[in-house]
Amino acid sequence: MIRHDGLRVSWLGYATLKLVGDGVTVYCDPGRYGVLDDYEPQDGDLVCVTHDHHYDPDGIRRVAAEDATVVLFEGINTHRIDRDVDRPADLEFTVRTVSHEADIAVGDVIVRTVPAYNEPDGPHTREPGDPYHPEGLGCGFHLTLASEWGRDVRVFWPGDTDVLDGHEHLDVSLFCPPIGGSFTMDRHEAAALAEAMEPDLVLPIHYDTFAAIETDADAFAADVASRGVPVVLDSQ
Repeated sequence: MIRHDGLRVSWLGYATLKLVGDGVTVYCDPGRYGVLDDYEPQDGDLVCVTHDHHYDPDGIRRVAAEDATVVLFEGINTHRIDRDVDRPADLEFTVRTVSHEADIAVGDVIVRTVPAYNEPDGPHTREPGDPYHPEGLGCGFHLTLASEWGRDVRVFWPGDTDVLDGHEHLDVSLFCPPIGGSFTMDRHEAAALAEAMEPDLVLPIHYDTFAAIETDADAFAADVASRGVPVVLDSQ
């Protein structure tokens, strides 16, 4: 767990990010690959899910409070998921769906979304050039929530994506990029984006969960720090 501007922030493994502010707890992309097997606090007021690959009803139930709101990207399609999962309509929470360009309020949290995808002519594709995450499959989340210090803190989890035009112009305090490569931006691309974005702090996630996304997090941190951007690692 790390602290940033009055937020308590935890990377719980894979893409699972926990944010605790002033009277509100938010989770992004909870679950999968056993990262929440022994974790059942059920304290989440807001749960955000970027796309099919991170849609895990069991993970949502492990983190969500009874009165939680679950915000799902509108393109999540259980018929396309190669796992046995409940439909969003069967979740026992308030469910809201969002496009890749949403701007909504959930309680006191401002939830904005941005596109998240791999470029067809980029490095993160299957043969013969099919993106792992085609445009329209998912979104990233830009969240503004009040911290325990009474400050509005802007947190950006880009989702499973390449670096895209416009990312560098976002107003971000805490930047949580994926750095595992293969299916997302790698550590070098994420470090360059951090330099361009100039957030107050960088906390990488979405790496080392399995072989395809293993990377050198210490080298990433050194790279980002050498560019004059504050960075921290959070181990599970």
